[in-house]
Amino acid sequence: MSARTTAPAAAHVPAQRRILAVLVFSQALSGAGLAAGITVGALLAEEMLGSTGPAGVPSALFTAGAALGAVGIGRLCRRWGRRPGLALGYGAGALGSLGVVAAAAVGSVPLLFLSLLVYGAGTATNLMARYAGADLAPPERRGRAVSTVLFATTLGAVIGPNLVTVTGNMAHAWGIPRLAGPFLLAVAAFGTAGVVLAVLLRPDPLWPARAPAEDRPAPDPDGPTAADGGAAARSVRRRGLVTGTAVMVIGQLVMIAIMTMTPVHLLAHGHGTQTAGWVIALHVGAMFLPSPLTGLLVDRIGRLRMAAASGVTLSAAGVLAAVAPPHGLPALAVALVLLGLGWNFGLISGTALVTDALPPARRASVQGLVDVGIAIAGAAGGMSSGLVVALGGFPALALAGGLLALAVIPVVASAARR
Repeated sequence: MSARTTAPAAAHVPAQRRILAVLVFSQALSGAGLAAGITVGALLAEEMLGSTGPAGVPSALFTAGAALGAVGIGRLCRRWGRRPGLALGYGAGALGSLGVVAAAAVGSVPLLFLSLLVYGAGTATNLMARYAGADLAPPERRGRAVSTVLFATTLGAVIGPNLVTVTGNMAHAWGIPRLAGPFLLAVAAFGTAGVVLAVLLRPDPLWPARAPAEDRPAPDPDGPTAADGGAAARSVRRRGLVTGTAVMVIGQLVMIAIMTMTPVHLLAHGHGTQTAGWVIALHVGAMFLPSPLTGLLVDRIGRLRMAAASGVTLSAAGVLAAVAPPHGLPALAVALVLLGLGWNFGLISGTALVTDALPPARRASVQGLVDVGIAIAGAAGGMSSGLVVALGGFPALALAGGLLALAVIPVVASAARR
């Protein structure tokens, strides 16, 4: 690689380090807010509605809200930069969390649904922050940059579900239903994360990335570069964008569908909310904790190989969850760990593929649209999960998810052949 190519990247090293440090801090905070909806959203809806069938609605609503949030955040970031876009997204997440608490306190289902929709903007922001980590990273380190931001989510995301009892007792003491307790934590987590980004995310990572010297598509580590010819390079970039998006969309749909109904499945077979929180904590830990290793593997052995590993791991998770004894925890806990791990493989490899495919001037808006697709897939998975369980049971849902995950393999194989 020539000095002309490496000089701009080297000049951004100090800024990249500062940006990653701020993102790590904000992600550690926001992870607790992300975990609230995952852990008790379905249980709160089941309690307020008195039925298992609509229990997947909260997941569908906050993932639909994430889709709307991704569009808005992407446009804000393109026009004003990452800092205002991400800070406002977390502010919306805090407002939605407060609305969920109010809805539970007064028993208003319409307010609950509306608030979950707004809460989704916070979950979208938590995921979209990974793109900010990759803005100034050189192509050969993008996987590790993305993984650093995701790894930081682990602290809050793992601690949050284990505070279900503590936050529930706090809510009960204030005359609020216990299941709304984790959303009290989400108010503080999202709100503080937004303030941290608004004050400390300087320089805004998107502006240096748009400097004229770097305003060109980055090379795809799995294929030819722009030097091989304009048409070939455009084809490679399109293929990378489509493949990365497909991998993340499939992974999100499968993960959300199975994860959403796991607490409901556990409570239906005699386990308590704390046990459900423990299993979800293991799952969320697997979603984020392996990120440094995943990022290293994405950079070293390639995006496509790790994307294929995502499909295989998610499929194994679905099959194991389907055959796990309903009254036993170990097998189901392992299945949820594999579910989180497969999602992690797909998100980091897919993010690297998408970022490789986009020039800096187009990144924010196109990445926002990609995350819209991811959020819509999550909404579909959440909405259908309760209905599938009501009609065929949790094993049918898990097995269907495992089979769907295998669709990643032909997508990756097609990209590799071309």
